[in-house]
Amino acid sequence: MNIFIMILVVLFMGTYYLISSPAMRIQEQETTQAIERADLRAVADCAVAAHNATIRGGEFPDPCVAQNNISSRTVCLTATMATTKCDGQRNKKPAYSYFITTTGELSPSDYNGMLEILETHYPDAGTLGIFMENQILSGATGKRAVPTAVADQAELTDGQLVYLTQYEIPDADTEFSAPNSAGIECPAGTVKTYRFGRWQCIGYNMKTNCAGDMIWDSDLLECVPDESRKPLCASQQTAVMVDDVWECINPFTDKNCGNGMVMRLNYNTLEWECVADPSATPETKKCTSIVAGAIYGHLGATLRRPSTSCTDCEIMLTDEETCTSVCVPDTSRINDAKCYPGGAEKCTGAGRGFYFGFPNAGYAANIPELRGKQIPIDRTHSQNRKFNCMECGERGINQEKSLPPYITICN
Repeated sequence: MNIFIMILVVLFMGTYYLISSPAMRIQEQETTQAIERADLRAVADCAVAAHNATIRGGEFPDPCVAQNNISSRTVCLTATMATTKCDGQRNKKPAYSYFITTTGELSPSDYNGMLEILETHYPDAGTLGIFMENQILSGATGKRAVPTAVADQAELTDGQLVYLTQYEIPDADTEFSAPNSAGIECPAGTVKTYRFGRWQCIGYNMKTNCAGDMIWDSDLLECVPDESRKPLCASQQTAVMVDDVWECINPFTDKNCGNGMVMRLNYNTLEWECVADPSATPETKKCTSIVAGAIYGHLGATLRRPSTSCTDCEIMLTDEETCTSVCVPDTSRINDAKCYPGGAEKCTGAGRGFYFGFPNAGYAANIPELRGKQIPIDRTHSQNRKFNCMECGERGINQEKSLPPYITICN
């Protein structure tokens, strides 16, 4: 019986050793690593295949493209590294052109494995690597910087596998054809010319045949007055185009204007007319000097008297009888960021209301709308001489004591 028990113990211990032996654990670890490397290489191979297909003008129809969120596009830049259209603008091709292919973001734990795959299987790719802080990290060639405009246009994010290839857009070949011009007769003063794929009869020197002080306008396709040749005329004269030449014209002698009137040329009818002389009625002001109102500040503060005491959120009113100026809130500036940076549309609702930061109660005496109203001067109301938003929440606004946007008091 004891021998039988010892045999069972030996078999149990042997089986346990074989199952949990280090050799078995190493084999399992190598198998897991091989699977992870195979998955990462599949992502790299799919990205390279999609990138090559894009360069050849085709697509790579494989499910791996959608599984790994792979996309390809072209990005073109000007000489100043600004994005532009790849087909060129105004017959000028871009200075830099790129094919760029991206994958979904890799897990940070896969960075080292992907770099090993790139170093082993794509050592000469150069610009195939993991995008990180505007650089492509490759296993063999180190780092390659990506132009900021390319990264922004392609919406690159850290952790993506990126393949970037620069290419040159060839110049368009110009093909000339010689269609038959027989049977085309042009009238006198024109010449037969092949333009825009067909024969046309155009006038001689259309772009340089502008007489006098006229100049060719390539947009209007006609001669227009050259403003750079417009002369400086005397005070009572006006420059007018006469037979395609600028001339300084005097007022016609058969037209007399009365007192307080001056003669002015109507450019629509090219006729002289009498209008009121703006310099004949000088602006009259009752107050030759204005006395600035009091400068407001905290008690005990050192105050200085500036040239004007009104802020950007106030408007100055002057009493013409006493020639004294005061500052009052300018409600039209409530949408100005200097007066309320949050945006007026954000201070809306049943529990919100605007109020002006009055420096003291005497300030409000200059506003007729606030006569008889109690001005709150406390810690919950700012005295910054700007518009502020009062948050009353569920308490609500006291409608009897409040008068937005001057006063807002909570219940």
